[in-house]
Amino acid sequence: MAKFPTFPTLYDNLKTVSISFLNKHGYLKPNQWQSGTISWSRNGNKLGSISIRVNTHPENPYLELDYKCNEAPINYRIQLISAPSNLGKGVVWYFVCPHTGKRCRNLYLADTYFYHRSAFRGCMYEKQTKSKKYRQLDKTLGVYYRTDQLFEQLYKKHFKKQYAGKPTKKYLQIMEQIKKAGSIPYHEIKRALKNLY
Repeated sequence: MAKFPTFPTLYDNLKTVSISFLNKHGYLKPNQWQSGTISWSRNGNKLGSISIRVNTHPENPYLELDYKCNEAPINYRIQLISAPSNLGKGVVWYFVCPHTGKRCRNLYLADTYFYHRSAFRGCMYEKQTKSKKYRQLDKTLGVYYRTDQLFEQLYKKHFKKQYAGKPTKKYLQIMEQIKKAGSIPYHEIKRALKNLY
């Protein structure tokens, strides 16, 4: 009997809650309670949303999640902890995974609850599913093939190229990658593609 291939669940496709999102949207300002919503979409199609409440008071900081999974209401709290920043300014926030107890900056929803990635069996990042040859090609020419995405980022409506008269770190990173992509000789691209097949 033929064996059917098994395809791993990709972390890249899972709904996530991240510290960077909470930071960007002002949820992690000190000594406050703030409520809001996190929504996910792909290719313009809404995939889902959850209600959140964040408490950053020092006694018991937490993130509270409220959503439905298979029509069942889910509500729980995830502990937040902070550590002094290496830059000497402010603090860096982390989640404490309610399942593994691990400190992390991203939580993934692969089943019913948002957990640290190590809580799920059989999940992989998309890059891990690629062949060795493909990964080597991506390492050498990946930036060339991502040029369109880089320009899209650069010209997004609210993308900040400067802050206080200086180029932003993100802007400089994108420009560096665009420059790198433009400096790859055409014969190198042809040779790399030939070696792939």
